[in-house]
Amino acid sequence: MKRSSNRSSPESVRAKRRARGGWRAAPGVAIVAALAAVLTACTAPGGVPADDPRSTQIPALEEFHTQELAWEDCSDYAITAQDEKYFPLAPEAECARMQVPLDYADPAGDTASVAVVRVPARGESQGSLFFNPGGPGGAGLLGTIGASSLMTESAVTESFDLIGFDPRGVGATEPAIDCKLTDGSAEGADLLARIGSPIPTLTEDDTKELADRCAEGSGGMEALANVGTRTTAKDMDVLRAVLGEDKLNFLGQSYGTRLGAIYAEEFPENVRTMILDGAFDPSLGSQERLLASYGGFQGSFEDLAAFCATQADCPLGTDPSGWTAALQGILQPLVDNPVPAGDTELNFDAGLGGVLASFYSPDLWPLAIEGLREVQQGRGDQLLQLATGIAGISDEGQSSNMTDASIAINCVDEDLLDADELAQLREDTFAQAPIMDSGTAADESTRDKCADFPVTGELGIPYAQDIEGLPSTLVISLTGDAATPYGGAVDLAKTLGSTLLTVEGEGHTVIGKGVSACADAIAATYLLDLELPENAPELTCAVNQ
Repeated sequence: MKRSSNRSSPESVRAKRRARGGWRAAPGVAIVAALAAVLTACTAPGGVPADDPRSTQIPALEEFHTQELAWEDCSDYAITAQDEKYFPLAPEAECARMQVPLDYADPAGDTASVAVVRVPARGESQGSLFFNPGGPGGAGLLGTIGASSLMTESAVTESFDLIGFDPRGVGATEPAIDCKLTDGSAEGADLLARIGSPIPTLTEDDTKELADRCAEGSGGMEALANVGTRTTAKDMDVLRAVLGEDKLNFLGQSYGTRLGAIYAEEFPENVRTMILDGAFDPSLGSQERLLASYGGFQGSFEDLAAFCATQADCPLGTDPSGWTAALQGILQPLVDNPVPAGDTELNFDAGLGGVLASFYSPDLWPLAIEGLREVQQGRGDQLLQLATGIAGISDEGQSSNMTDASIAINCVDEDLLDADELAQLREDTFAQAPIMDSGTAADESTRDKCADFPVTGELGIPYAQDIEGLPSTLVISLTGDAATPYGGAVDLAKTLGSTLLTVEGEGHTVIGKGVSACADAIAATYLLDLELPENAPELTCAVNQ
């Protein structure tokens, strides 16, 4: 295997990330994060038996399928302070690096190094359960270790090794995406501010600067071109083979549902079980998907406001007809007059990002309400804390590369929008979700931020269509999911021929989080026994009371 020329040690990667330590919340980062997007032989080479799962792979990838992972303690894979804090929650976890082609069209060329974590089953293992916690740009190592700590009583973690990995360009996987937006430079912060608004208005100079910064910090244009979801799905299949798994068991949440659907499209014959929780709609193009999400945000805001109206001194008031105007009255002045927040400031984008972050769980609503009260009093600490939490920034101000990776992955995956489409998107967004409106006039210059990326539109929308040979899969959604609206789950289930499990309640994603014991039980039985209730393909559960 040819080593990638830009491979570095975990220590050097960690030091590079920590060089950003003084940056806390550049304008726009919270918005970016919140919108926060895959041959048989009698005897295989290398002495692998013909019945080994690795013997059925593409010959050019054989050396990757037969590699042995060197499992070790995960401490050297901790990139951020959050990693260092939460990795010890699973002392039994082991980490390793897996080599994969940087470009699957050139498997003899440079390699990428994928960071992998394994949390062994608490009992006798019956195989591996692959897990992706969401994104794009979400750290798989941290998410998997966190999930294992929440599932200590689950029959699933009793019987399955939990497997996670940092996807292409993310976290400890190398090369990691670094667009130099959060490097402490004024130029990076200014560019992030311009691209970070819900509907950015950009020039050709802006988009060229973004592509150049991302390429320069990430190992070149070739590395940047190979961070898309289809490439990550291929990595996941290599990992399946390396672990000796004949079939894949997969739990994907949020963006992980897109990754899972693409894997199902690329490798349907390699799927045993697949749970897609908090679903991306496979039929929506970039414009439609953003509008659906923004509309979901508006609905979730109204739910938050209704809760607020039951509390004393609600900063949004008690009249439903005035809730949006009240929020705008609190946040829009931050465009020109940010308020102090810790050792930085809270502007409109970060303030809105904090409110949006609270839509991921009703448990966060009181924090958002308190944050709005603080802004009325001239402080932005609480909303900043919510915003930076979803953006992958620790309390110490140290950031993961979630924002940069999210931008790059979405650029490679999704179709470009032209100027007319962007103008229409802005108009439609503020009509459907007026909470997103900063109150500023649109700039006539408008260009898709991804216009100068080396690859765009790689995903192909609609995707995962007319798949043959895919076994039974399970799609799950909360009815009040703002980030990935319920309608997307309905469409994904129809597309894959899946059983749809509807969970009535608010929030984003269900399994393993203590949200619904009913849903957890159905998921466990499906994973362990390949069984679904008799009233499938449509099931309903409630959230825990």
